Amino acid sequence: MPSSPNQRMKLLYVMKILLERTDIENPMTMREIIAALSEYGIKAERKSLYSDMELLRYFGLDIESRKSKTVGYYIDARDFELPELKLLVDAVQSSRFITPKKSAELIKKLSSLASQPQAKQLKRQVIVAERPKPVNESIYYNIDAIHAAINQGCKISFRYFEYNTAKKRVYRKNGEVYCYTPVALCWNDDKYYLICYTPKYDDFTHYRVDRMSNVEICDEKADKPDKEHFNLAQHTKRFFGMFTGELVSATLWFDNSLVNPVLDRFGSDAVLQKRDDGFEVRAEVSDSPVFLSWVFQFGDKAEILAPESLRQSMAKLISDNAAKYSL
Repeated sequence: MPSSPNQRMKLLYVMKILLERTDIENPMTMREIIAALSEYGIKAERKSLYSDMELLRYFGLDIESRKSKTVGYYIDARDFELPELKLLVDAVQSSRFITPKKSAELIKKLSSLASQPQAKQLKRQVIVAERPKPVNESIYYNIDAIHAAINQGCKISFRYFEYNTAKKRVYRKNGEVYCYTPVALCWNDDKYYLICYTPKYDDFTHYRVDRMSNVEICDEKADKPDKEHFNLAQHTKRFFGMFTGELVSATLWFDNSLVNPVLDRFGSDAVLQKRDDGFEVRAEVSDSPVFLSWVFQFGDKAEILAPESLRQSMAKLISDNAAKYSL
């Protein structure tokens, strides 16, 4: 009987079987490995399999054995351990900037890095509370194009849109094509933002990546910002939620119970000045509804002490909203 076309690839199929079907909890005996090879039309003897495994060990595959009633063989260390894969799967599933389709594709690829029994655990890991997902499928490729443009020192072109009440795209400036210098991508509040430099205003603007379409790398070289030192971390720190507003140096008071939210917002390097009734923080903040709302959520456990202009902004925000709910 002529040998199977796969016979010459026996060593590769042994590796495939061990990687796909074994782990420390699911070893395979020699008899089971021989049976698995027969599924591919490959004949094998125990002696040849011992040699194959030694060769695969020499190649770098971490093949271990465990003895009970019989000896079982399995892959021990992998590039990604199961807890690491669970973490990555959950991150992909919960991410709001990856569409459901792309999430499923990425999770499938991550699952292939584990054994089949472990992959079943990853599928259970996916069953989490429903989270909002974007509908713009091109975001995955937008990010890749933006990174490529930054690395190549080129501008990018794109159209920018928002959704109306019918959930239809409405393009800004009647669909006009934007052409800007990409500076960096920033992940803030589970959303991706593109930070661009505009020489016309010698300043930086922000765009939601999931609301960009027709993203392309331009032949035109990127502009060089006149501002010599651009610190991405400091820049994004000033803008809560990426809403613009006049930057002001503020003094804020908080109750001692709010140390953790304050450090989350201003960073672990924020200086907390103790008071008998709490603590003060001095920081550069944006005079915008987003920042004011963040302070307001803490009720009487937080207060803007200075400047007066920021206190007036808070008073106006409260007054305007209170008028809507007056009895």
